[in-house]
Amino acid sequence: MAWFDERPPPDWTIELPVGLELLNSNQRLHPMVKARLTKVLRRAGHAASLAAGLPRLDRVYVVGELRPTDRRRRDPGNWYPSAKAAVDGAMTDAGVLEDDDHTHLVGPDMRLGSVVKRGQLVLHVWDGAP
Repeated sequence: MAWFDERPPPDWTIELPVGLELLNSNQRLHPMVKARLTKVLRRAGHAASLAAGLPRLDRVYVVGELRPTDRRRRDPGNWYPSAKAAVDGAMTDAGVLEDDDHTHLVGPDMRLGSVVKRGQLVLHVWDGAP
C-alpha cells in the first residue's frame, strides 16, 4: 500500500519538470549557488501551479513527493528545501494562497515516490487541512 492510498486523492497535482536540479539539506552549497537553485525551483513551482489551474484558496495541505532516479534508500525529508521553494512559487507567487504561514498552509510533508528517470519533485495539494 502506498502512502497516498491512506487518504482521498489530492485535489491537484503539481509536477515539476523531470530532471530539475533539487536542493538537499545535506548539501553544503555556496550561498549564491543555493539562491540560484532556489530561484529556479520557485519559478518552476509557479509555472507548474499555473499550468495545473489551481484557484485562489484559503488553506491547503501539501505533500511533496520525491520521485528518485533509482531505488537506493533515501530520507525524503532531506529534500524539504526543494519542496519549500517549489511551494513558495506554486502557492504564494502564483496567488493561490494569501501567505504560506501556518494559518494557510499545512506542510509540505515529504514522501518517497516511485523511480523516475532523471528524478522529479511533485506536489500533491488538498483543499483545506487534515
